[in-house]
Amino acid sequence: MWAELLPVGRSSASGGYRRYAWTPADTDCRTWFREQAEARGLTYETDRNGNQWAWLGDPAAGDAVVTGSHLDSVPDGGAFDGPLGVVSAFAALDELRGRGARLTRPLGIVNFGDEEGARFGLACVGSRLTTGALTVEQAHRLTDGDGITLPQAMEAAGHDPETIGPDPERLARIGAFVELHVEQGRALDLSGDRIGIASAIWPHGRWRFDFRGEANHAGTTRLADRRDPMLSYAETVLAARREAELAGAVATFGKIAVEPNGVNAIPSLVRGWLDSRAADQESLDTVVGGVEKAAREYAAAHGADLDVVRESFTPVVEFDHALRDELARILGGDTGTDLRVPVLGTGAGHDAGILSGRVPTAMLFVRNPTGVSHSPAEYAAEDDCVAGVSALADVLEGLART
Repeated sequence: MWAELLPVGRSSASGGYRRYAWTPADTDCRTWFREQAEARGLTYETDRNGNQWAWLGDPAAGDAVVTGSHLDSVPDGGAFDGPLGVVSAFAALDELRGRGARLTRPLGIVNFGDEEGARFGLACVGSRLTTGALTVEQAHRLTDGDGITLPQAMEAAGHDPETIGPDPERLARIGAFVELHVEQGRALDLSGDRIGIASAIWPHGRWRFDFRGEANHAGTTRLADRRDPMLSYAETVLAARREAELAGAVATFGKIAVEPNGVNAIPSLVRGWLDSRAADQESLDTVVGGVEKAAREYAAAHGADLDVVRESFTPVVEFDHALRDELARILGGDTGTDLRVPVLGTGAGHDAGILSGRVPTAMLFVRNPTGVSHSPAEYAAEDDCVAGVSALADVLEGLART
């Protein structure tokens, strides 16, 4: 399975993946998912929001145990973020069948669409639509860099955009959702553990900073006469680093758009996107508030105007404590294994976090020895991935027998 999926959407120039929502690479990933489901005799379906599902047993019976993740990527992303959870889900099912496991609850595998938000700027679109966290009106206003709207992209890929919206009937099928994911950090590597259980997802969001100045000639305009928004933006990037360090949080300006974007032109507009995350809401508010305050001071000093727009936000997610404790019990002493499974928090958002407000959710992490994520250098050793499959199979069997 892993070998079949690896070439899909891979850039020969960077070695990273460009699997953006509703593109040919995304279509190839969806085809792969459907083929894996049908090869195992599972019931396959695509829901109204473009998420893919594969079912063992009757999903209409309710109280299903569901696992999975996503197959799309960030620009030039790694091979593990998302796909590891989907590949491991099918592999765990194979493991359960090999054991002759007898399950009393339906088992589902899901590929959530557009989790990374690389094309339309909003993460977890598929799961947000399903839960109602993203309204139909908001979804219709999403556009990519070429001005193509989400509905237009979905229709071009063969999906009817008129069907999108909240899907409470499908959510009602789910009794528990467990997402396996490569760790996006080095906590497990530092502790020497292969597998971890998530405790919570830090609150996080994305803010767009629009610095507007005056376009002019780079060679003939005196420095004193310039209204250069790039200066305000550059100083704001440094301010974000300072504010994050003071609060023990993280803040990143990782995307920028410049107009008119000429080498010999002073910009009229510099648009930068801030991603910030912290262990608690107060710390996050402190960081973002500090960055915005500094940005407005810098803009005023350089004669620029500033607009700040919050494009997305996810509050802190505390995963279901009872389900989390049940995972720890299944993977701990009650199974007779010597597997140590630490509980750790994460600053990364996931579909499991979006679903957590509607169904009991939990997450398993697989060790990432480099700690690198959203990059071609993202990595997990094969024996750790196999340990992840085994742990996921244990969890699914333990949950689906009760």
